[in-house]
Amino acid sequence: MAHVLITGSSDGLGLMAGRLLTDQGHTVTLHARNTERAAHARAALPAAEDVLVADLRTLDGIRGLADAANAAARFDAAIHNAGIGYREPRRVETADGLSELFTVNVLAPYLLTALMTRPGRLVYLSSGMARSGDPDLTDPQWTHRRWNGAQAYSDSKLFDVLLAFGVARRWPEVSSNSVEPGWVPTKMGGPGAPDDLDQGPVTQAWLAVSDDEAAKVTGRHFYHRQERSVSAEAREPAIQDALLDYCAELTGTAIK
Repeated sequence: MAHVLITGSSDGLGLMAGRLLTDQGHTVTLHARNTERAAHARAALPAAEDVLVADLRTLDGIRGLADAANAAARFDAAIHNAGIGYREPRRVETADGLSELFTVNVLAPYLLTALMTRPGRLVYLSSGMARSGDPDLTDPQWTHRRWNGAQAYSDSKLFDVLLAFGVARRWPEVSSNSVEPGWVPTKMGGPGAPDDLDQGPVTQAWLAVSDDEAAKVTGRHFYHRQERSVSAEAREPAIQDALLDYCAELTGTAIK
């Protein structure tokens, strides 16, 4: 049985993935932004081993989660589920002077990957909106452009694919993949989302623990347990490395 960390798992797809895994007999550690949400997660999934509390909107908060995770155990897998959606009406700047959406959606999985004791499997939550993403790093913090929440989100989800593929190249002994869960009716997706909610958490849980040969791969992108194509740009090592180097510059921590 595997020990799995799931970020952003006090509700929504993260909590659902945790429930799937505990039902299968795996050990799950959840994560919540604050103590109130942590209490909700504990009540919703008593079978979880623990709920770590950290605010991923700051670099110190991300580092704190990495420290807490390393103190808890070596995880067999980490599902990087935490994220901010595409409906943000304005750019929010963090205490570090960065875009909040970029910090949570991109820097959090990057820095946790760099700082945590290396799991055997890494799963990064992307989105179908990544197909509209732009990998250009001229202004990823949206400090010079007029804010567009949908585009900023799409870019961040493409960056998550680049992160998964870049880590797969640099750490060939680790299974590192990205997932689009579908447009499902969660709090982020909205009540009118057309995809199957029950299928939303399945692929990330499967990639984290399954012994199926189809799940024991790396550098792939999935939708409903099937490999799905990505843009040619996402496959370019130079573009992957540009993102990893940019994140290393922002955080002072490199993935080598």
